[in-house]
Amino acid sequence: MTRYVFITGGVVSSLGKGIAAASLASLFKLRGFRVSLQKLDPYINLDPGTMSPIQHGEVFVTEDGAETDLDLGHYERFVGIQMSQDSNVTSGRVYSNVINKERKGSYLGSTVQVIPHITDEIKNLVIKGAKKADIAFVEVGGTVGDIESLPFLESIRQFSLDLGKSKSMFIHLTLLPYIDVTNEIKTKPTQHSVKELRSIGIQPDILLCRGKNPINQSLKKKIALFTNVSSEAVFSAVDAKSIYDIPIMFSEQGIDKFMMKSFKIRDKKLNLKPWKDYKKKVGKCKNKIKIAMIGKYVDLVDSYKSLNEALYHAGVINNRIVDIVYLDSEKLNKRNIKQLSKMDGILVPGGFGDRGIEGKILAAEFARVNNIPYFGICLGMQISVIEFARNVMKLNKANSTEFNKNTKYPVVALVEEWREKSGKRILADKSKMGGTMRLGSQECIINKDSLAYKMYSKPKIAERHRHRYEVNGNLVGDFEKNGLAFSGKSKKGNLMEMIELKNHAWYVGCQFHPEFTSSPIKGHPLFNGFVNAASKRRK
Repeated sequence: MTRYVFITGGVVSSLGKGIAAASLASLFKLRGFRVSLQKLDPYINLDPGTMSPIQHGEVFVTEDGAETDLDLGHYERFVGIQMSQDSNVTSGRVYSNVINKERKGSYLGSTVQVIPHITDEIKNLVIKGAKKADIAFVEVGGTVGDIESLPFLESIRQFSLDLGKSKSMFIHLTLLPYIDVTNEIKTKPTQHSVKELRSIGIQPDILLCRGKNPINQSLKKKIALFTNVSSEAVFSAVDAKSIYDIPIMFSEQGIDKFMMKSFKIRDKKLNLKPWKDYKKKVGKCKNKIKIAMIGKYVDLVDSYKSLNEALYHAGVINNRIVDIVYLDSEKLNKRNIKQLSKMDGILVPGGFGDRGIEGKILAAEFARVNNIPYFGICLGMQISVIEFARNVMKLNKANSTEFNKNTKYPVVALVEEWREKSGKRILADKSKMGGTMRLGSQECIINKDSLAYKMYSKPKIAERHRHRYEVNGNLVGDFEKNGLAFSGKSKKGNLMEMIELKNHAWYVGCQFHPEFTSSPIKGHPLFNGFVNAASKRRK
């Protein structure tokens, strides 16, 4: 029977519940257990698909096309298992399911209430997300005390009673602030957080205490005394140089062993070699390269979380430290564009809307003209197509219909806005912002005579998408005559997936998001190639 580990957080948000859940799950997977991970998010949105990255961070896309919380990216990178639609549960999804059931008469005329109908729905979704794993890790978003989190906390309280003590566990991640003036660690925030949790009927089994420094036995005893938690179950969650050091740090403290003892399951040998080898690789990286990320959500670094990690992974594989320089595309213009000459590579990521587009086009032109390695992802590929059309093909003011509906040269447009030569027309529903995109993993056929093929070393790949607009298929021949190669196309050959320039240090664009499938151990072929090309500018 599946055992469930519920991870909650207190005091402040962004303490690292997702990293903690992923690290612990990784340790159990490396012991040979089947694990699953799930994120419960209290917000009312059905998913984060229409939320601003500046508010919520990046939207992580799963293999089956779910738009989810960025923590699911950590789950995949740390544990090496694929997340799905069932791995992210929001209040919006829960309430939507319950209302739909009520409309169908599933509750037989009962008054529909938070308890038991909402809480039962949450429990059903938790069971579904566990996928019959040996151990299911369930992270509850937000902090204890948030009104939005109450139905989820009540659900896991009930669920724990249903399961019994040996089948469920509560881990609470809390803050231990260090006061510089008095030179001491304060335990009061943790005491109050646990008190809040206990007031709704949940007694934590393990405390993970986040802080700058490890906590000594004296502090553990003090925390244990005021929280009704065994001092053996109070562990440090200190700041790490790299998030990928955390599984090792948790293992050294014996957190996973304590959990197995509590669950009364047989200890299996832990193989920490992958994480230890990775740490050694990271330690060997000495030389830096600078990569300019030309974005419009640069006020919050988490807006590009998977991109940051993918560049970091590729840096380790190429024995380089990647220094990402975030540049606001709205502030880039012809007067300051020369600052990019100091960069070893230029990356233009995905995004939506017309804000900052001209700055991105200038960056793509600068990379093309000055032979600087360029990587355009999703919108970044479309930007490079627009730039090429304007400045090489002399199609004055060529654009995407996303930014100018009346452009004379719609080199990027919705599929229904351009017809294929066969006359076939594909229509999309434009009435809703959510749920109208090409989402999830789709096949791409790569031209064998291309840089893309050298990166992937295979003719057929599958990558994850998240976009509405496509390169205008009617203009492909004109682009190719002028030197822009379409090295990757969809399975049917009608949608352009990859572009590249032949006589350039490294100039690649892709319509998909390769950052979602990058891993610490292997990186990703395109990021590995991009960082390698950027490294050569330093030689």
